[in-house]
Amino acid sequence: MDYILNRCGAAEIEAVAAAVVRRKRDLALFGESHMLDPRTFAKKAAEDLTLGVGGGLEMVRRTVRDMAAGMLRREAPELGEDQIEELLDAWVPDGGGADHPDSRVETANAGSTRNGRVPPDVLMAMVDQFVTYSTGTMQNGADEALRREMGDWPERYWRSFPAVVRSVVSEYLKGGTTEKEFRSRLRAALDMTR
Repeated sequence: MDYILNRCGAAEIEAVAAAVVRRKRDLALFGESHMLDPRTFAKKAAEDLTLGVGGGLEMVRRTVRDMAAGMLRREAPELGEDQIEELLDAWVPDGGGADHPDSRVETANAGSTRNGRVPPDVLMAMVDQFVTYSTGTMQNGADEALRREMGDWPERYWRSFPAVVRSVVSEYLKGGTTEKEFRSRLRAALDMTR
């Protein structure tokens, strides 16, 4: 909070304002029904599946997308299929496959959309994996699984991070910020990449 109130620049304030608007929308849609926010649910499910399942990233993405779609149909039956698909595209992008004609994922840079941008939720998960790897706190087997799936994943991740994210990560890894400051700056940086 101190960072937002006392140290943010104009661009970061705009990013925070946009995040507040998104959060208010999510609360309006899901807060009153006490339903778990589908974006949070999808992200958590993807993380859990990534740690516990040996399958590929595409299988994880499809599974999370299907679970989120089922939850939306159950908990928000008033939403039409087009609205559900729009929400799913925002929360859990459909990666397609390497040979899927409508694929929004490029095999050279997993997670990137055709416009070269990595969705913020995917970027956050990538940063978390990169930082846990770099600090030696990555869970057993996670590095090997990522290397089987992507090869030199730390280098590929680093190249896919926007410059502002690389700067925030570098500063943290060099001991220039606390974890709390790092998380706050990372959220602001990710909001700026939207």
